[in-house]
Amino acid sequence: MKAHLPSSRKIEVLFYVLIWALVFSVPYFSERGSGHLNWNTMAGHWVNLSGFLIIFLVNVYILVPRLLLKKRYLYYFVSVSLLIIMGIAINMIARPGFFSFADPGTDFSPDGFRQPDLNSPNSKPPFMVFADNLIICILIVGAGTTIRLMAKWLSEESLRKDAEKEQLKTNLALLRHQVSPHFFMNTLNNIHSLIEIDSEKAQDAVVRLSTLMRYLLYDSAQNTIELKKEIEFINSFISLMQLRHSDEVEVTVVIPEKVPDTKIPPMLFISLLENAFKHGVSYPQKSYIYFELRIDSAFLTCIIKNSKHKIAANYQGEYSGIGLDNIKESLKLLYEDNFQLNIQDKESEFEVDLKIPI
Repeated sequence: MKAHLPSSRKIEVLFYVLIWALVFSVPYFSERGSGHLNWNTMAGHWVNLSGFLIIFLVNVYILVPRLLLKKRYLYYFVSVSLLIIMGIAINMIARPGFFSFADPGTDFSPDGFRQPDLNSPNSKPPFMVFADNLIICILIVGAGTTIRLMAKWLSEESLRKDAEKEQLKTNLALLRHQVSPHFFMNTLNNIHSLIEIDSEKAQDAVVRLSTLMRYLLYDSAQNTIELKKEIEFINSFISLMQLRHSDEVEVTVVIPEKVPDTKIPPMLFISLLENAFKHGVSYPQKSYIYFELRIDSAFLTCIIKNSKHKIAANYQGEYSGIGLDNIKESLKLLYEDNFQLNIQDKESEFEVDLKIPI
């Protein structure tokens, strides 16, 4: 398999190429702006810039990853110092013997190289040349190290987000299969009781239970599913829950007759609906569950309301705990910021409004 640089590394390399291409183009445009092109002068500048480029590359690709990033700070400091001193020394040695930064018009020898005039008023003393090169080298090393560390941080941040995304996928998979086992046990018990009382109703319950289990085993494993199948699953779930609560709970389901041919992530509403039955039913008091789907051209809105009773002292703490957090994280994973989840915790009612794009 052919190896590919991560996108962050590609951007980093491209950034280096663009910056240094710009730096190396400065002598050309400077000479061109003066009215005449002196290739020997430009060559002198390019030789000096090449030395700075070598220092930059050695620091970024050798010293930083092998010493600094491995927390070998003393070795890194010593190595960088030696690299800077060596680079300055080579630059100063090469400067008077080969190409110098003297003003245009300096005499050239027959071989084309500039002959420096150390007594010229424009010539800098060695100490000033050393100071100039030292400042430039420190700036180059500092800039390269900063860019390299920033690139590493961005890469690690990307890996961290990928890890969080994978964790959220795991949470979403668990969320899809978190329909309580007690629900199945209670449903089977209810069906068993119905067999002798109302066999037709028991048969319908068996059909709905098989529909629900088929959905959980096969359909929920897909990334998306037809909205019609999701509605069928919801209807089956609500019908089976009504077997358990009978006429003690008023259940209202409002679903449009015309359902568009669109797909949504499976098991998107079941956790909210199951929580509504779990926390909204109190046998001594009047209870109700309200479920509504609103569909327009761009959005699907799910509204779930349930009665809230004072006897459920820990109602809010249970409902707004890990389950609700998992739901929010799953929605962020699926839709990022392109969804709305509004929760209204009223005195006698709990309402959840979820709006997603379709």
